[in-house]
Amino acid sequence: MKYLILIFFALTMVSCNEHHSKKMQEGHWLGQLQVSADEKLPFNFEVTSANSLKITNAQDVILVDEVTYKNDSVFIKMPVFDGYFAVNLTNEGMSGRFINPTMNTDIPFEAVNHVKTRFKTDQPPGTDVTGNWEVLFSPKADEESYIAKGVFKQTGEKVTGTFRTKTGDYRYLQGVVDGDQLKLSTFDGAHAYLFLATVKDNSLSGVFYSGNTWEASFSADRNDDFELPDANTLTTFNKDYERLEFSFPDENGRLVSLEDAQFKNKVVVVQLMGTWCPNCLDESIFFSDYAKNNSDKAVQFVALAFENAKTDSLAFASIKRLKDRLGIQYPVLLAQHGTSDKLEAQKKMPMLNEVVSYPTTVFIDKRGQVRKIHTGFNGPATGEKYVAFKNEFSTFIDALLAE
Repeated sequence: MKYLILIFFALTMVSCNEHHSKKMQEGHWLGQLQVSADEKLPFNFEVTSANSLKITNAQDVILVDEVTYKNDSVFIKMPVFDGYFAVNLTNEGMSGRFINPTMNTDIPFEAVNHVKTRFKTDQPPGTDVTGNWEVLFSPKADEESYIAKGVFKQTGEKVTGTFRTKTGDYRYLQGVVDGDQLKLSTFDGAHAYLFLATVKDNSLSGVFYSGNTWEASFSADRNDDFELPDANTLTTFNKDYERLEFSFPDENGRLVSLEDAQFKNKVVVVQLMGTWCPNCLDESIFFSDYAKNNSDKAVQFVALAFENAKTDSLAFASIKRLKDRLGIQYPVLLAQHGTSDKLEAQKKMPMLNEVVSYPTTVFIDKRGQVRKIHTGFNGPATGEKYVAFKNEFSTFIDALLAE
């Protein structure tokens, strides 16, 4: 019996070591999220070590370096956002789920290694979708239709670009034209978007899947002259108020308001955002870089976070994660937790006629007067529009500083 116990113990130790020794294989992988009964959203990633990988969407590369091995499972946590993969390694690759508890996301997932191709193609491209498109999205759910601007560039069968809406862009999309079929996708830890459309003459008709819980049909026509409404006119300041006012806590529990000394006689940029919001992430990167590169100017940034996290401690943990990842040095205050509902946000900020989008940015001059309110954010995926925004931002800030 003594020897049997020793043998069992030895076998158990070997088994445990085998579990812990099984790691992700380095190299190129194709991941797929099951967004509907019939459709899978593909995305590319490269495992660079047993504990890190890079997700690629067109020009965007996302470093993922929080990988944990536990028993038979591998947990891969996305940077900044709350989402993570819980997977098992298999002979074919990996299989499991992508979960984001804050956003109530739970999507079946599988991946195979040694694959670089995002979408398989069966036919040469029958058209070139390069250019601007006037788009109408019509959600399947009982929601209002909304307009967008598609901006695409095609080289051979490969396509990159994005959709711009009134409230921001859909970030980096990558895909192909397969015969008369346009296929685009992106996955960045928050967005899990798949666009499938038929191209006919100068029109598109297709379906947009957001994760596995929401979809919309969409149609589009080529239109080089189409423009979205001016983002500086969508949200206005309520004339019943003289100034923007708030008092929200920072991570140390200290209430911060615009009456504090750090904002006196300075141009102030107030950002309404959420750590769960990809467009807010793009804007936060830009604001953080601008603040660091212009520290000699009398400009102060402050972010008001509207968080989905159920408790304030979880919300502050997400805020800390964002600040640490981006090196944000300006205050990020907790304005709301438990929901990111824009109607609830508007109650917290009654000085605004409506909170249309996250992010929303309020520009305040050195006298404390609101001078402009910008809705949404066109990030780097929008190309020339992003360059134009950066130039407009810098010019406007300089004008306020000169007053």
